[in-house]
Amino acid sequence: MSLTKIMQEIRARHKAKAIATAPTAVWTGKDLFNGKPLASLTIILQTTGCRWRSCTMCGYVYDSSSKTLSHDEIMKQLEYAMLYCKDEDIIVKIFTSGSFLDDEEIPSSTRKEMLLRLASDKRVKKVIVETRPEYVTREKISECVAILDKPFEIAIGLETSNDMIRKDCINKGFTFSDFVKASNIAHKEGATVKAYLLLKPIFLSEGLALKDTIKSIQDCVKYVETISVNLCNVQKGTLVEEMFQHRDYRPPWLWSGVEVLKKGKKTSPETVLISDPVGAGSQRGAHNCGRCDNAVEQAILSFSLTQDINVFNDLDCDCIELWKKVIVLEDFTFGSPLVR
Repeated sequence: MSLTKIMQEIRARHKAKAIATAPTAVWTGKDLFNGKPLASLTIILQTTGCRWRSCTMCGYVYDSSSKTLSHDEIMKQLEYAMLYCKDEDIIVKIFTSGSFLDDEEIPSSTRKEMLLRLASDKRVKKVIVETRPEYVTREKISECVAILDKPFEIAIGLETSNDMIRKDCINKGFTFSDFVKASNIAHKEGATVKAYLLLKPIFLSEGLALKDTIKSIQDCVKYVETISVNLCNVQKGTLVEEMFQHRDYRPPWLWSGVEVLKKGKKTSPETVLISDPVGAGSQRGAHNCGRCDNAVEQAILSFSLTQDINVFNDLDCDCIELWKKVIVLEDFTFGSPLVR
């Protein structure tokens, strides 16, 4: 049975949300802008969501609407979210649990109106949107850049530069060459690019996952300005969750996240590397032994805003030796976790 078929069966057991006039989520934080921390507003719009819907780790599809939303309903979500903005410079990140550039999720006229409003808002200094590479075209990118007349960035969930891992562990539905093509188009039309990499998809040992993410950073730096390393967490209604419940999967160690960021920054110092370990310290998120989790998480967040690997210098815990043994020994268990 294919991973796509397995994911279709899992999805069928869960329901999408009804139409809402408010976004699925809105929150403020900080991101890097021209090398310095700047306030950011993340907006998760509720749309019909991703058309692919078959990635093994993604539970965001359940935040999607069960029905198509009108132009006014989507615009009301944006208006609601912008109320969270204070009178300060800000980066606006628009996510849809799918693709901002997919006309079935965000119709062209609605996309234009959203960008026009953000263009007229003097507080907004940059806009970042998420999309799958198949929706990246010269026409769409050039239109977005022209309307916004501010820095515009597309974020693509590449997950790994290894096509076999992306197909057989993540079931992403596109290739590395598809990503490269989309990146080249974006750059030619005046946009920047962010790649999301996934640390430890299912079926990989801790050591193999670590090596793959480090290699993926090296492979994609020439195509992006920013790389966000996502430490895999266990989301509801996914194959990852089913394996987790059967004790066949453990989220990555936070030590692995630290190692990826340190080595990635040393080999690619000009590339911005960031990470926000969702669920860190919990059993369903990246974690160590429990005693050091908060300190390691805070160091990762600090690095993301400073790009200074020295923030990791003072981190230490007895469990780091256990992590090192896991890196070696899990290769002999075909990815089955040795430690929960």
